Amino acid sequence: MLELLATVDLLWQATTGQAILNETTLATMVFPREQVVQQRVTDYLEALEQKGIPVTDQGVWLQTQDQLLVNHQGDRPLSAASITKIATTLAILDKFPPHHEFLTRFGTTGDLVNGVVKGDLVIVGSNDPLFVWEEAIMVANALNDLGIRQIDGNVVIVPPFAMNYTDDPGSAGVILKQAMDSRQWPGELQDTYNRMAPGTPRPQLAIAGQVMITETIPADTKFLLEHRSLPLVEILRQMNIYSNNDMSEMLADMVGGGPVLGPKVAEMIGVPTQEIQLINGSGLGDENRISPRAACGMFQMLQTQLGAQNLSLADILPMAGRDGGTLDYRTLPQSTLVKTGTLWNVSALTGIIPTQKYGTVCFSIINGGPHLDGFRQEQENLVQGFMDDLGRASTLPLEFQGNSPPFRLGDRERNRSLTGT
Repeated sequence: MLELLATVDLLWQATTGQAILNETTLATMVFPREQVVQQRVTDYLEALEQKGIPVTDQGVWLQTQDQLLVNHQGDRPLSAASITKIATTLAILDKFPPHHEFLTRFGTTGDLVNGVVKGDLVIVGSNDPLFVWEEAIMVANALNDLGIRQIDGNVVIVPPFAMNYTDDPGSAGVILKQAMDSRQWPGELQDTYNRMAPGTPRPQLAIAGQVMITETIPADTKFLLEHRSLPLVEILRQMNIYSNNDMSEMLADMVGGGPVLGPKVAEMIGVPTQEIQLINGSGLGDENRISPRAACGMFQMLQTQLGAQNLSLADILPMAGRDGGTLDYRTLPQSTLVKTGTLWNVSALTGIIPTQKYGTVCFSIINGGPHLDGFRQEQENLVQGFMDDLGRASTLPLEFQGNSPPFRLGDRERNRSLTGT
């Protein structure tokens, strides 16, 4: 029932590209048999089987940086839900550096007379996936600071532009209009404002016209303001903490979407393409399938990418004891870094734990079947058992030590006036 395999081929494919192993090491490596850990997984699977849950629908993989400890169907692609977002994270960091910022420019046509623009408000987007209420309030206040109180014309949007995770530019523009004038705020927006920094001005920028979409920038546009998004590393952290499907789809589309994403990431981490089968970048749908060892391979490759930039997995993943979101109501060992995944018939948990015996250990547990609440509890017990068996590290490895400074939505420092250029 439980495949306690520790073959060189399996482990090499899980760590390809990370400069951890070489051919000489592979030829002489001895894989220790952690009987206690292996027995724990055997008991876990037998308990599921006794409840009528087929073990053929379950996958478990446990490895150190260079040693495989446990493997049950580790190379079988299983429906992995939002573990898919790790593939999206990996691919977008391969396209953009961690501190990449998405720029959105704001300008006007026509003249400004007594606080009124006798023309349009022009917005040129660049795919910022986290342009939300707070950011719009900040931009509107900046335009107020430039003396603009009213737009007589339309909101003219040059895509791509999204707001509040809505990537249809027309719908996003309607939301933007509302955010820019506090006299039109709904209760939801008022609640958001109440959580912003004390003393944040309430913008008043009335826009008389409609939302218009154009593929070209109007020739008479005078750009007034450039807005920088949060850095990509923080966008990814927010996406993963809250497992935001809309953000992940926008980011995945930047690298070609699910059908391109799967083969690309499989090649990056060195597993066969059938181990990462994706139809989108969020994990919505049973057709998104990832093997447990590929999930751990993605974690390891991410750490390699981030480490080269003096960052770590702690900068982009939810951490037990630090973050909420998908970790609300989950009981995991302190400092565990994870990504969760849930569909109606899928519960997945992939992450790393800091152990005394092996340092950083990666686990991936992918469960299928109508037993979601039970799966979650049993996953937590299993991960806690791994920590008990291997011992908790007295000092956290680098992967668990975030280096990215804190960022805040609605920070006016990310606006730059263009009126002097």
